[in-house]
Amino acid sequence: MSAAGIGTFTFRPVDPLEDAELLHDWLTHPKSAFWMMQNARLVDVERAYMDIAADEHQHAYLGLHDGEPAFLMEKYDPAHRELVGLYEPEPGDVGMHFLVAPTDRPVHGFTRAVITAVMDELFADPGTRRVVVEPDVHNKAVRALNEAVGFVPAREIDKPEKRALLSFCTRERFFASKRSLAARGVAV
Repeated sequence: MSAAGIGTFTFRPVDPLEDAELLHDWLTHPKSAFWMMQNARLVDVERAYMDIAADEHQHAYLGLHDGEPAFLMEKYDPAHRELVGLYEPEPGDVGMHFLVAPTDRPVHGFTRAVITAVMDELFADPGTRRVVVEPDVHNKAVRALNEAVGFVPAREIDKPEKRALLSFCTRERFFASKRSLAARGVAV
């Protein structure tokens, strides 16, 4: 998929061993503090992504920008992972996390283009009715991005590792937000 003026985004499954060093660099970077892996060792990252690869309820994808690794997307079944017992999942719910690779040369609009590509990818599956996220309540940047693509905050929840803002985005809200952004001349 292509974002106006930004380039082309594609996805491939994370290879836990081949991609571990790259992901370790990203996840331990100070800009990735909300991923709570600041002190992770390379072996910890390998193990975490081997666990995801072996789990039928979770999947990790490396996001490529014009063929080069640029972001990470994780999707999960919230009825079985992350949010079990914290809300009542509905059929077609898909949980999501994303991380844009830290850079010293940010490109205006890039992160919004990434989250839009992530949402396009998730909604490409006709079984996905709603995307569920649970960002840290203090992560104002991600909360603003989520709202820009159609997420609606539901309530704060307590997860073992953080106080989170449970938010939902239906297929209809996402595509309406894309139309609204495009009508305002914002690249999507």
